[in-house]
Amino acid sequence: MTPPPGWYPDPYAPHLERWWDGTAWTGHRRTPGEPAVPPAPSTGGSGRARAIALTTAGAVLVAAVVTGAVLLGGGDGAPETRTGPTATTSAPESPSPSASEPPAGDPDVVEDQLNGITFPLLDGWVRPENVTQDDVVMTTDGTYDCPGDGTVCRHGLVISRTVTENDETSPEALAEEDISDAAEAAFGEDLLGQRPYGGLESHELVKSGPVAVAGRAGYFVRWRVTTAEGPGGYVQSLVFPSSVGTGSPVLVRYVFDAGEDGPPPADMDRITEGIRSVTDPASGGGVGSSVGPAD
Repeated sequence: MTPPPGWYPDPYAPHLERWWDGTAWTGHRRTPGEPAVPPAPSTGGSGRARAIALTTAGAVLVAAVVTGAVLLGGGDGAPETRTGPTATTSAPESPSPSASEPPAGDPDVVEDQLNGITFPLLDGWVRPENVTQDDVVMTTDGTYDCPGDGTVCRHGLVISRTVTENDETSPEALAEEDISDAAEAAFGEDLLGQRPYGGLESHELVKSGPVAVAGRAGYFVRWRVTTAEGPGGYVQSLVFPSSVGTGSPVLVRYVFDAGEDGPPPADMDRITEGIRSVTDPASGGGVGSSVGPAD
């Protein structure tokens, strides 16, 4: 048995409710207390609708093979657990859609609606298309043949998630805990069990420390990783308190190819400095800034 259709707490954004159609999560969300009107069945062919329709990991892998759009790494290190609403038995799992729609009138900004923040879309970066990995908010433009197992790679991507399945709340502790998972997911084994870079060989700490993000005190850790094949890369875990509802921390992962065609590591700082709260567009900060959490 699975739960009947209805509005349930969104497992990816507990401050929102999401429509469960009886078999899978849909793309319809609302603020608790809004009129309880069931959404019309989705019949469109948008990328979000297609993503919600993939209710098993097998379907996700098939989609990845068909599109040929395999990312730098998988999302196995995600700190949240993806499940349906609670019932006598668990509902099927479903991937979360990517937040990629720009706010009205601003084509240079990507909005993450679940976490209530926006990202600056720098030159050379685009909204995700044909991306099978969950929670990607932007990628570099174009793909190339990976140096390892013959899959398709991207020179850079940025992933935004909500930390919901961890009792830890310290941005420093969460960032330091996540960085090794982020490195393995990006440059280790991908969704198909392949090693696009031949596997990780070593890493070194580039820098870490407190950072102001959207007016809130966060923390970041950045590694330079060496891979068995190819130029290796950079990976960064950034964690800061959410400015919406639950206060669950936000985790942003940066994955950059270290080759000559990869984005400069300084783009990590530029993107971080440009993150804003959707409720306070004037909020900001930057690497090395020192501010206390906003009320």
